[in-house]
Amino acid sequence: MQRFLRYFLIVGGAVVSILLFLLASAAENSAFFDRHYPELLVLNAVIAAALLALVGLLLVRLYKGYKRREFGSRLMARLVVLFAIIGILPGTVIYVVSVQFVSRSIESWFDVRVESALEAGLTLGRTALDGSLSDLSARARNLALEMSEMTESGQVTQLTRLRDQGQALEATIVTSNGQIVATSGGALGALVPDLPTASMLRSARMTRGYAAIEGGVDFHENPAKEGHESATGEGAREAGGSASAGPGDMRMRVVVAIPASGSGLSLQSESRYLQLLQPVPAHLGVNAEALRAAYSEYQERSLARVGLRKIYIVTLTLTLLLAIFGAVAASFLIAGDLAQPLLVLAEGTKAVAEGNLSPRPIVATSDELGTLTQSFNTMTRQLSEARASVERNRTALENAKAYLESVLANMSAGVMVLDAQFRLVTCNESVERILHHDFDTHIGQPLAGIPGLEPLAHAITRAFSEQSARSAAGADSAGDLHWQKQIEVPRLETDPDKENEITLLARGSFLPVAGGNGYIVVFDDISSVISAQRSIAWGEVARRLAHEIKNPLTPIQLSAERLQMKLESKLAENDAAILLKSTSTIVNQVSAMKRMVDDFRDYAKTPPAVLSPLDLNELIEEILHLYVHGDERDIIHAELGQTLPRVMGDETQLRQVIHNLLQNAQDAVADRTQHPEKARIDVVTEIVRYQDSDGGRCMAVRLTICDNGPGFSSKILARAFEPYVTSKARGTGLGLAMVKKIIDEHGGRVDIKNRTDGNGAKVAILLLKLAPD
Repeated sequence: MQRFLRYFLIVGGAVVSILLFLLASAAENSAFFDRHYPELLVLNAVIAAALLALVGLLLVRLYKGYKRREFGSRLMARLVVLFAIIGILPGTVIYVVSVQFVSRSIESWFDVRVESALEAGLTLGRTALDGSLSDLSARARNLALEMSEMTESGQVTQLTRLRDQGQALEATIVTSNGQIVATSGGALGALVPDLPTASMLRSARMTRGYAAIEGGVDFHENPAKEGHESATGEGAREAGGSASAGPGDMRMRVVVAIPASGSGLSLQSESRYLQLLQPVPAHLGVNAEALRAAYSEYQERSLARVGLRKIYIVTLTLTLLLAIFGAVAASFLIAGDLAQPLLVLAEGTKAVAEGNLSPRPIVATSDELGTLTQSFNTMTRQLSEARASVERNRTALENAKAYLESVLANMSAGVMVLDAQFRLVTCNESVERILHHDFDTHIGQPLAGIPGLEPLAHAITRAFSEQSARSAAGADSAGDLHWQKQIEVPRLETDPDKENEITLLARGSFLPVAGGNGYIVVFDDISSVISAQRSIAWGEVARRLAHEIKNPLTPIQLSAERLQMKLESKLAENDAAILLKSTSTIVNQVSAMKRMVDDFRDYAKTPPAVLSPLDLNELIEEILHLYVHGDERDIIHAELGQTLPRVMGDETQLRQVIHNLLQNAQDAVADRTQHPEKARIDVVTEIVRYQDSDGGRCMAVRLTICDNGPGFSSKILARAFEPYVTSKARGTGLGLAMVKKIIDEHGGRVDIKNRTDGNGAKVAILLLKLAPD
């Protein structure tokens, strides 16, 4: 729209300028004015109507945008009104002044003094010519009186004398019927003199004579004094005079009758007339003609001054309308050009406020507005680069944070961050897994205020206090402000059977946090490590027992048996009985100690498992045939899963595992043998499906043996897989330890716990290695 408006104003301005110039020229040129002024007026009016329509269209568009509250419409309206006022007010003032000036000027052109001066000039010229004409008339009458006394030849002689006197006179004597009697002083080349007309002769006969000025000068028709008449009268035209002749052709004509007398002329049959023709001086004729033309034009314009005033006012009004409409249209163009950079900046500011930092269109001008838009684009580009840098840094920080959180979430160690008042700031999932507690609702609470964590909070607080004291005393360097210690805390679980202690290896260090210094604590559950260490230690003990104890047992047994053989026949009956009892006791105890040493040896020197495909259900059925007899037929109940996959296992070692678990179950329900209907042992095999760390679906085989005996005590649960931990009066406590060791060799897992109903124990073995199809 701006481009169309610009082109329209350029073309329209050129056309309007040409039309106004032609209109002004028509006002100056009367002939051109009469022919083309209406057409030029209509063309200018059409241009004005087109400009008015354009202005109306622009105003309607601006009004609609203003009502819709379009962005930039208010600024555009203010600029348009401002520029329109700037263009209209001076034009209106000039128009008012011009109208007043034209009206007063036109009136001043026809002032009374000017008209009086022109009339006085005309009167003066007429008086001068009339005086010359009167002189010529008087001379003609005098010559006529003189000739009345002369004969015809004397008259001719008199005319010749006039010619010889060198006066520019043409004298002719004619009769009443127009015949020439005598003539002299005629123009060179003229064969016949200019004769008077009949009306001139009649006027001369009836009056004192005929006198007239010929040659086109007509001040106004007015009978001449002393009976003379005007040169532009009928007689002048009949004499061949031209009213349209130039001022150099003016002449004076006088015709008088020659009186009749008694000497010769009285005998004439008709009257005779004397005609004198004398040219008017050239300068007098030119001035007279100029004065006459000026006065005539003055009279014409004086009569047309009202119409002239209207023409000038119409022309000025049309010019004003064209100027106003053009100014308003130009105000839209100028306002658009000025508002465009501001609107671009305003839109850019709005876009920046909304977060859009894309470059704005640059206004290609060399003024301050162009520089301003370029500076704004430079600023937005810098802001965009800064925001991109911040986004990159934020993304990097978030990635680092996500990476750190992923590392912390996948760490097996628990990580806790505390503030200066030992309030919990954050922790990873391993803390909840190790301590078996949900910490989501305890973020921001003091660690000592979380139920069940009082011992841990006390140990951590004391460790940091001791470390701070050592640091203040200079025992540690500034870069070594950390501690490490082993902490035993109760396991936080709702199951009463698992209320046992767990051993944590904790490490603490000072950490800057928001608002000051804080602390970070990293700990691992080393209960299984300690259990493994104990197993290793018991294995070493078992090897030492097998070496240090078993070797002297055989000589002791042989010595006791030899004493019995040598002394039994030599002693009295009573003494022999005592000897037999003593040696039997020695031999029995040595045999028991040998069996215990053999058990420790077997635990310490368990051979590596030789894995091969194995049908677990078949192995269990084979073992159960050894236990299902007599009253035990109703105690052991087998529920073996159908289509159970084959597992990779050592048949000998798995047979020992099942024997140990069934023997423990039988020992647990031994107190209920007097009530067979109540004693029960369940052997269950099943397929277990689970999801591995990569998200894949996996399958395993689980063997579960349950009994309804008294179950495990909490102390036994804490150290159930350690050697020599048992609740039996006679036993080494190596059964579950052997089970644990063998299942670990098979890559499986053993879980023990009391049944949820509180009646009996439950041992579950999970075998993860399945035989290939």
